[in-house]
Amino acid sequence: MDLKNGSVVTEFILQGFSAGWELQIVFFVTFALIYGATVLGNALIMVTVTCSSTLHSPMHFLLGNLSFLDMCLSTVTTPKMIRDLLTEHKTISIRGCMAQMFFMHLFGGAEMTLLVAMAFDRYVAVSMAIDRYVAICKPLHYKTIMSHRVLTGFLLLSWVIGLIHTTSQMVFTVNLPFCGPNVLDSFFCDLPLVIKLACTDTYTLELLVIVNSGFLSLICFILLLISYAVMLVTMWQHSSSASSKALTTLSAHITVVTLFFGPAIFIYAFPFNRYSVDKFLSMFYSIITPLLNPIIYTLRNQEMKAAIKRLSKHHIGAGFTH
Repeated sequence: MDLKNGSVVTEFILQGFSAGWELQIVFFVTFALIYGATVLGNALIMVTVTCSSTLHSPMHFLLGNLSFLDMCLSTVTTPKMIRDLLTEHKTISIRGCMAQMFFMHLFGGAEMTLLVAMAFDRYVAVSMAIDRYVAICKPLHYKTIMSHRVLTGFLLLSWVIGLIHTTSQMVFTVNLPFCGPNVLDSFFCDLPLVIKLACTDTYTLELLVIVNSGFLSLICFILLLISYAVMLVTMWQHSSSASSKALTTLSAHITVVTLFFGPAIFIYAFPFNRYSVDKFLSMFYSIITPLLNPIIYTLRNQEMKAAIKRLSKHHIGAGFTH
């Protein structure tokens, strides 16, 4: 990344959490535990999906990739934030800041697209289950629709959209001149905050962020809500008992999706009208949801829990054998 020679600022100061040392220690312990649980939980899911012969379905393939994106998204910002809680001077170099924003929007954009692909997969599965003829006479029809080629296409599409999403913004941001001030009221490099510090006219870039990040978040969120609504209506029309069970599951999904997309939409659809709550909202999609996703999407799945138990027993047994 070639920064303009007009930049005299070499680093940004992250205000993070303005609190006393006692409260900073509490934050340090809390976020360290959350990050540790996020990495362990998502890594466990990835290993289980990869090693278990019973989890080679399209749904589990997508869940494994979701766990990978969650772990990456959390790792972009959380470790530095945890370390900064123990330091008095919280700084990040311009190049480090640009890299942080690039990867955050790369993984975030890819995850948004993957969540939509997962909703489509669930809709196909629900439709196949309800259609008794297909379920009885064509039991492999679901895997025919959600073939390996389709799944690979979904995965590649999510990464391509994430790459286009982040590159289209960062290609204009990376060469902005920064002359001061250099204080960011956040615990990581947030794109709207960084753009506002540039000592040049950034009106066009601000509109690009709104159109790019704001609309991508909003469109994906609307598509997810529509897919969940269609699934509930479809199940309610065929079975009231099935619809009540589906409502419990989908309500948990909708809660996590709202925690991920809600703050992102609020921050990036109106990115240059900053509010004091923005810094705390950004925690939800960068720290909280990467922990909740494996719990809601995966660890409540009976097949996944059974596979984890079998895998743990196998390794424990192997350990005693050796």
